[in-house]
Amino acid sequence: MTRIDVTAAVSLVVLWSSGFIGAELGTAYASAHSLLAWRYLVAAVILVAWCWYRGLRPTWQAIRRHTIIGFFAQFLYLGALVTGVGLGVPAGTAALVAAVQPLVVAALSSRFLGEQFPMGRRIALVVGFAGVFLVVAGDLGGGAASWPVYLLPVAAMLALSCGTVLERRMATTEPIALAMCVQSVVSAVLFMAWSLLAGDAAPPVNSGFWTAVAWTVVLSTFGAYGTYLFVLRRSGATRVSTLLYLTPATTMVWAYLAFGDRITWLAVVGLAVTAVAVIEWKFLLRTVFPVTARGVSRPSRPVART
Repeated sequence: MTRIDVTAAVSLVVLWSSGFIGAELGTAYASAHSLLAWRYLVAAVILVAWCWYRGLRPTWQAIRRHTIIGFFAQFLYLGALVTGVGLGVPAGTAALVAAVQPLVVAALSSRFLGEQFPMGRRIALVVGFAGVFLVVAGDLGGGAASWPVYLLPVAAMLALSCGTVLERRMATTEPIALAMCVQSVVSAVLFMAWSLLAGDAAPPVNSGFWTAVAWTVVLSTFGAYGTYLFVLRRSGATRVSTLLYLTPATTMVWAYLAFGDRITWLAVVGLAVTAVAVIEWKFLLRTVFPVTARGVSRPSRPVART
């Protein structure tokens, strides 16, 4: 694993965690779809200007592919996730639900990418959901959101899993900035249409809302999702999904410090159960931090593209 891979992996974990914090921060001032509409509008304007300056122009095929990927990995994923957080799902719990994604991606990859999904992984998938159930049960006991709301982070996780597999299946080769530009424009249009239909497209006039927009644009859109695409293209769907498991503990601590979100013992137990299911420590070490007796090894399937 090269220094670039290590830096990208660490950056992805930290930046991806910031998205859950930004969701809880922003929904205190506006609805989820309003926050996301202005987040993607600002991001789209910046990315369009950058791509125009750099001379990056998408083909119709690229527009079609990234419209589909953006619909799943941006619009459906964040629409469901941020709405769930806005309705009372703690940021740490939402991150833990997303941590089951590696197993879901592995299951989908076995069907659509031809990768193996042995019985051990199938059992791990069931155990992983059991760990998530423990955390959700602890939240419900503390008077958080009602149980149907917790289906939103689950739907978000499934949407991002589909988007991840689609990106690998379509074998996209466009520069990351151009891919993010198309996806951001698509998401901006969809979220703004949602806000217009809901009648709350006008942004709140306060600094807290725009701080949340800046937070999510810089750290979540450019930072987290840009790094996500980089690792996905360079190291594959399984590795990028496995890295996402490292975000729940970071998010829980961050949410505790920023918002006072409680960390129950049941949440800790659920996190541990999910750890056993998702990580399979030997698998994590082999997939995320591959070290051999001769030194640091390179990814088994390098797919870096520009």
